[in-house]
Amino acid sequence: MKQFDTELHKLKNKKLLRKLTCIKASHGSKISIDGQSYIDFSSNDYLALSNHPGIVRAAAAALTKYGFGSGASRLLSGTYLPHVKLEERIVKFKKTEAALVFNTGYAANTGIIPVIAGADAVIFSDELNHASIVDGVRLSKADVKVYRHRDVNYLESLLKKSLDRKTTRRRLVITDTVFSMDGDIAPLKDLLSLCDRYDAVLMIDDAHGTGVLGKTGRGGLEHFGIRADNIIQMGTLSKAAGCYGAFVAGNKDLIELLINRARSFIYSTSLPPAVCEAGIKAIDIIDKRSTRSRERLWKNRGRLYDGLENMGFDTLDSETPIIPILTGDVKKALKIGRYLYENKIFSPAIRPPTVPEGKCRIRFTVTAGHTDEEIDLVLEVLKKY
Repeated sequence: MKQFDTELHKLKNKKLLRKLTCIKASHGSKISIDGQSYIDFSSNDYLALSNHPGIVRAAAAALTKYGFGSGASRLLSGTYLPHVKLEERIVKFKKTEAALVFNTGYAANTGIIPVIAGADAVIFSDELNHASIVDGVRLSKADVKVYRHRDVNYLESLLKKSLDRKTTRRRLVITDTVFSMDGDIAPLKDLLSLCDRYDAVLMIDDAHGTGVLGKTGRGGLEHFGIRADNIIQMGTLSKAAGCYGAFVAGNKDLIELLINRARSFIYSTSLPPAVCEAGIKAIDIIDKRSTRSRERLWKNRGRLYDGLENMGFDTLDSETPIIPILTGDVKKALKIGRYLYENKIFSPAIRPPTVPEGKCRIRFTVTAGHTDEEIDLVLEVLKKY
């Protein structure tokens, strides 16, 4: 249609038109594209669990027992024993009263936020929060206050002003734990202190923290030594767990309310039982046998980060295995992305709307599956750029 063609031309002229890259095979840090092997620095498979034989066996056994599709939403006939077992395993892992599984992180955030914060609430959201949080906030119809990235003082000024509103039912502070494009970490202790002081609820998106942060990989709260209590924790099984799906963990009343009101939960066919069994196995591995993998992950992260810093790249405030190199300009980001691709390194350019105008970048994600040689190759290639 002509109107779509016009929009596509606009994107192309701005160098913002995207194309899908088909990966024909993947194993560890290597992927195959058009018969060529590339080192993958774009995956969020932090602990390299997506090909773990134990997870594959758990999924295969469940396929034999349950088939693949679940057939219906959870409130109809789509709740299987693996769904219940997965939620029980998340409760134990995240140390909360209850949990609820969603199909994706996007479905979780767009389902949770409108339930816990309606039109009579005020939401305080970090300006660099993930798009799923942004969209969940929009759907809530709450009054929204966007605070400067990780700026605790600015957030406090907004919380203070909100006290003048007598009709506010709830104040909700929402933040990513690890910010997916910058790789920095939210100041959760300070945020919790403000929430306690101003009678606000804290919700964290721990998608990139679960499995990565904390001594035993329990995420942002363990990293900061914070008890779960009344904090709402959203997380995913599609990153460090190497599987698929998402969850919310919190108190029993919250979970019961979400079961009855979260539209993305109520009106979606549930996750296949085999996916849930894979998730259970992945959490078992993270909980009991991931220390060495996490140590390797952070060692790899340090190797790449130090090398990029020594070459003078702007890595923003990265503190995690997400390491950006800021290019600013779209053309420059695309040029570096193509150069890396030509050298068999897969790390595509990141452009608006994923990041703000003028903040284009290459976003490296390091995993436990990368070798020293693969990291050194990236550094050598960039030295020659």
